[in-house]
Amino acid sequence: MAINYNWVISQLECKIQEGDLQEVVYTIHYRRQATEVDGDKTYLAETYSTVSVPAPDPSDFTPYEDLTKAQVEGWLDELLPVSDIDASLDAQIELQKNPTTNTPALPWSENSNQ
Repeated sequence: MAINYNWVISQLECKIQEGDLQEVVYTIHYRRQATEVDGDKTYLAETYSTVSVPAPDPSDFTPYEDLTKAQVEGWLDELLPVSDIDASLDAQIELQKNPTTNTPALPWSENSNQ
C-alpha cells in the first residue's frame, strides 16, 4: 500500500519578451497529487499552488514550444520542498483513513427524532 505521487501542471505563465528571449516561463501553476489504494478503496489528496521560476540562462534556454512535462516537473522538484509537500499529502490520506472529526446532521434537522 504505497502512496504514489505525481505533478499536474495546470498552467505556465510567460513573459512575452525578456531580453532576446520570447515566451519565458516565470510562474508554474501546479497540483501535487498523492494516491493510495488500500483494498477496494482509493484515497486521493492534493494541493494546488504556484511557484515563481527564476530568469533563465540564455545559453541554456529551451523555447516554450520545446518544453516537456518532464522538464517542468524537474523545475518543480528543484524549486519546491517536495518532501514537505508529500508529508502534508500523506497526513491528508491518513486523516481520510482514520478521521478525527465528522459532520453529523444537525440535531433539529428532518432526520432527527425531534
